[in-house]
Amino acid sequence: MISTFTVLIDANVFFGARLKSLVLFLAQTKMFRARWTEKINNEWVNSIHKEQNVPLEKLERMRMLVNASVPDCLVTGYEPLEKSFELPDPDDRHVLAAAIKTCADVIVTFNLKDFPAEILTPLGMKAQHPDDFLLDLFGISPELFISAAQQDFLHYKAPVFTFDQYIAALKKAGLPNTAKQIEEVQLLICNPDR
Repeated sequence: MISTFTVLIDANVFFGARLKSLVLFLAQTKMFRARWTEKINNEWVNSIHKEQNVPLEKLERMRMLVNASVPDCLVTGYEPLEKSFELPDPDDRHVLAAAIKTCADVIVTFNLKDFPAEILTPLGMKAQHPDDFLLDLFGISPELFISAAQQDFLHYKAPVFTFDQYIAALKKAGLPNTAKQIEEVQLLICNPDR
């Protein structure tokens, strides 16, 4: 399944390790085309460095892995569009410009108020909270979603997560409804041979 449904992922989706990991595993299913920019990468890298005191070298390695996990993820050439629109937060204009450049259908972000429908709707796109976006993906293909969530859950080796810890981490990441949906299919996620 290869989709033309294109999603621009805002930096705040990459701030937390659990959400970032699940989104990247889902992007590899090709249910959607995940896109972001190096400027978006710079935002989450610098934020994590500043707020959590993670060394920049470690974050640069993580940036390389994030970019390598999704072919053709980086949007370039969007800069001339940045001043074309007014947004509540002018610092978000690069996100909208990249979304326009890549013909995104959705901007996935926690900051919905920064991307008003009156600006996005005429452009043929919308902003969507990560929890709602992930539930929509489950609705598109429960099988692919469960497979990606299983890969995400099982890849935690150091430290190993219990299923309850995994669910709690997703809730803490701002995904209460997605966590509940994954909890309902625990048997399929925890038993890879089924």
